[in-house]
Formats: sequence, C-alpha cells, structure tokens
Amino acid sequence: MQIDIFSDPICPWCFIGKRRLERFFERHPLPDLNIRWRVFQLNPGMPAEGMDRREYMAQKFGDEDGSRRMTMSVVEAGLGEGIAFAFDRIEKTPSTVDAHRLINMATGQEQQTALVERLFRAYFIEGLDIGNRETLIGLAAECGLDPDEVRARYDAGDGLDIVENESALAASVGIQGVPCFIVDGRYAVMGAQDPEHFGEVFERIAEMEAAREADEPEPI
Repeated sequence: MQIDIFSDPICPWCFIGKRRLERFFERHPLPDLNIRWRVFQLNPGMPAEGMDRREYMAQKFGDEDGSRRMTMSVVEAGLGEGIAFAFDRIEKTPSTVDAHRLINMATGQEQQTALVERLFRAYFIEGLDIGNRETLIGLAAECGLDPDEVRARYDAGDGLDIVENESALAASVGIQGVPCFIVDGRYAVMGAQDPEHFGEVFERIAEMEAAREADEPEPI
C-alpha cells in the first residue's frame, strides 16, 4: 500500500493524524506499506522570516476567544495521542518552505517519517523556529542526514521547485485542508481520523479494488 500524506509541519492536526495512522498500523501491520510526505502550505504567503505568533493567531482567528477554543480542542486531542502541545513556547509562526524542502531531501529514505516527527516535536513541543535553516540542519543531523549535504543542497536551491509544484498539485486536486491521505494514488482520506475509521476506509478501499479488478477484461 502506498500512502501519500499532504501535510504542513506547523499543522497540529497533521501531527495528531500521523500518530493516529501509526496507531492503526501498530495493530494492523502491512509489510508492503510505503509512506511519502508531500507538500501543503497552510500559509503560502508567509514572509521568509515568519511572523509573531500572537499577531498570526489574531489575524487567523480574529480574537483571543477563537484562538483559545482552537488551542483547547487541539491540546485535548493531542493528549489522547501522547502529544503534549506547548503552544506557549512558540514565539514565531514560520514559513515552512525550507522545512518542506528538507522533508523532500529525505524522500525515499527511511529517515523521512522520523524527520517529519522530529519537525513536529521541535515546533509544537520545544517551540523551536523551524523556519530557521540552521535549526533545520541540526534536526536533519539528529535524524541521520548529512548536515553538510543538507546545507549544500539548501545553498543550491534544491527543492524550491518541488515545493511550488506540489503546492500547485494539491490545489489542482482540490486539497483545501490537511492532513490528507492519498491511498494508492486513488482514494483520499481527509482529516486526523481515528484509527478505527482508517480501518473502515482501508477495508472499503480493498473492496472497491477487488470489484474494479473483477470488472477488468481478461488480457488477450
């Protein structure tokens, strides 16, 4: 099974969705499972230097009550997945262009999912600025990537085109929010679903695939 996950490292529901998907596969392991993390930018117009977290939240939710309600719902859901969100530690909402470039550098490597997890933890639990390139290089090294190679690829502009192209791809197929899980390139599962729901979806996909194969004509 191939699962492409469109997400953003500053999306708390993407962090929660990742943990829930992992819980499902802990109970129902698939030996041929392949996961690839794809680009979605919550804030495609964010300045490269990011912006003050308080200002960002005020612009996004309008008032403190709206921001507080969102935060409380995320914190509650996170605790159920073993995530201790520490929003009070976050001083800046970053641009995630360089974070997405880093994730793409690990495509096809075992470190990619570990790197995504590390980025989530760095931002939501440690309050690190994951828009800062040196911070990202340090996190990459923790996950087994060569920091010198990562720095050289940043300097060469690697991945900028991929961020642009995948952002356009997400828009073209109608992805307006994340996480979005694309299964075998055919089926979309939206949102941070509970593990039980993932099971129902995968079972339904298997049924549809079986029916599709049964309808295909025999080769001549």
